[in-house]
Amino acid sequence: MPRPIVATIDRAALSHNLDVARSLTTGARTWAVVKADAYGHGVLTAASAFADADGLALIEIENAIRLRESGWKKPILLLEGCFSSLDWHAAGEHRLSVVIHSDEQLSEFEATPLARKLDVFLKFNTGMNRLGFRIERARDVAARAEQYEGTGEITLMTHFACADEPDGHLDALARFNAATADLRYARSLANSAACFDFGRVGAGGSAGTAQQDWVRPGIMLYGATPFSHASRSAMSLQLKAAMTVTTEVIAIQSLQPGERVGYGAAYTAKRNERIAVIACGYADGYPRQAPSGTPVLVDGQRAPIAGRVSMDKITVDVTDVPLARVGSQVQLWGDRLAVDEVANAAGTIGYELLTAIAARVPRRIV
Repeated sequence: MPRPIVATIDRAALSHNLDVARSLTTGARTWAVVKADAYGHGVLTAASAFADADGLALIEIENAIRLRESGWKKPILLLEGCFSSLDWHAAGEHRLSVVIHSDEQLSEFEATPLARKLDVFLKFNTGMNRLGFRIERARDVAARAEQYEGTGEITLMTHFACADEPDGHLDALARFNAATADLRYARSLANSAACFDFGRVGAGGSAGTAQQDWVRPGIMLYGATPFSHASRSAMSLQLKAAMTVTTEVIAIQSLQPGERVGYGAAYTAKRNERIAVIACGYADGYPRQAPSGTPVLVDGQRAPIAGRVSMDKITVDVTDVPLARVGSQVQLWGDRLAVDEVANAAGTIGYELLTAIAARVPRRIV
């Protein structure tokens, strides 16, 4: 028998979340972001759930090729572009759209003879200061790209550094609009957080041209909030959890006051306590830094972690879950316990928990 831990992936929830994104961004085309193996959900599974998306966006060219080979015929965008001449040739062969974010990439694109034109997304830096041409160069970079015979359609894009904060995207949007106001190209601006404020993020700031936009929802498609403040939880945003991670109790220990639990004896019983040992640990992708008190559900009831997360096991105080026993069902996060709540308790974000689920955890698709 395999260990009882499993990650259940809900395709209907994925499709629902895409519908939410599309309803928020009426008139725009939608890139469903499936990087990092679709945030841990499986890129081919996600692609089947995102059949109504206008395209898929990711970083890994090998997964882009897998998507083509599996039958995906709509556009695919490489969000970090190409890293070698082999990538450029593969992009041409498999009809991939490509982000270009630097002079070095643009020069390599121009120097690589391709069998077909590539649609390019020129990425500009509006304050993130990671990838992208300086926004002040928008006109010159676009003109250069347009002159090259291998260039197909051109789209201008940026990535907002602070879209998860109230009005956090407005300064970057103003800079982008000022530099590109009279350029006739389509835009790609909105990430998940900005999708919820799409009325103020349309192409060139104008709702009249929003139909030319490409939006790029990511984390919201998987049922987690893109916002850090509790008032904008995934549930309040009408999102559904697409990954539910469950396991079982594999042992019960009875502790007296003063007895300790786990590595470093980091947890001390304050009363007569029942401690459940569950089959999950940091080797499964659960955050090692999750402190005592981080919630799980045992037979549907909330119970706190007690002591350090170890490689293969977590200990949980089930004193107040009197019917808990070996074989009791445990939910680590999912449809009844938000991944964002667990992430907040562990001092991280839902993105990390979803993408960190280990390969040894079986996926069950429903």
